[in-house]
Amino acid sequence: MASHNDLGKKGEAIALDYLLKKGYKILETNWQFGHAEIDILAIKNQILTVIEVKTRTTDKYGQPESFVNTKKVKQLIKAVNHYVELYDLSVEIRFDIIAIIKNQYTESLTHIEDAFYWY
Repeated sequence: MASHNDLGKKGEAIALDYLLKKGYKILETNWQFGHAEIDILAIKNQILTVIEVKTRTTDKYGQPESFVNTKKVKQLIKAVNHYVELYDLSVEIRFDIIAIIKNQYTESLTHIEDAFYWY
């Protein structure tokens, strides 16, 4: 496995641990629909939260969250719409980003709630 894949898996593990400590119930990890993948689907207070995890070793080229582009947002919306229909859910949906910087010297996590909106 490529080192960037290892870093991504480590970041997702850090994010899962963080979410569990914050009281989220994890429903799915790496849930796929077509070409889209939702890193984490979690629920808390009757809100279905779609969480994109972005992990980088440095912010030299920008904050991790800045790498979530319009194409990714559209894929996430399409995937979560399918998930909601598949399981016949009637819940509020929120899109979050968990941005992680992890290297041998530091580890930081930023949880951005309502990172983007959908209509």
